[in-house]
Amino acid sequence: MSPTKHSDGPPAGQPLLSESESQSSYSQTPQYVVVLPAYLPPYRQRLLRKLHRRRLICFSAVFLFLISAAYLVWPSDPELSVVRMSLNRLHFHTRPKISLDVTLDLRLKVRNRDVYSMDYESLLVAVGYRGESLGNITSEGGHIRARGSSYVNATLDVDGVEMLSDVILLLEDLAAGSITFDTVSEIGGKLGLFFFELPLKAKILCEVIVNTRNSTITRQNCYPEI
Repeated sequence: MSPTKHSDGPPAGQPLLSESESQSSYSQTPQYVVVLPAYLPPYRQRLLRKLHRRRLICFSAVFLFLISAAYLVWPSDPELSVVRMSLNRLHFHTRPKISLDVTLDLRLKVRNRDVYSMDYESLLVAVGYRGESLGNITSEGGHIRARGSSYVNATLDVDGVEMLSDVILLLEDLAAGSITFDTVSEIGGKLGLFFFELPLKAKILCEVIVNTRNSTITRQNCYPEI
């Protein structure tokens, strides 16, 4: 008798892979997922663009409003100017030394540029001629409403001002009918901002040219002191 051959394969009628092995091989097969962007109809795209444009316009309007409000509320220095300056008295003395008696009438304008009121405690004006001080004028305080102006009258009356080096120049200016004075105006007070009071101090330098024939100001150059 010939020997019987045994096969290593599965018996007849049995599948090559068991059910568990088949599922294991299927699970190991890589799976791919393709994500496509959401499709928006044309009318939805136009609606989103309009919404974005409106938001941008609203943001720009609010930003401009805040900048404008900060500009209006932010405190600024008052404007000081000499409205009128008249030379009422001028007298020379040669004994015991060369000196000068002078009387100047001034009218000053204080303008409040802010949207809230201002109370100033004092207004000091120093008057000089060619670098030589003639004297100081101090006025009382006052109240200025928002966006308002106030006028202050002051008189500088000094006697015995020594002007050894400038006497000839002063005589020449008087003969020409025009004198240039230097003024330094300083104001101090408080600004009423809602329930707060902010300190205020401003200083303005001016060069004032006065016509001695009609006591009017022909030209005035002012700038704040830094």
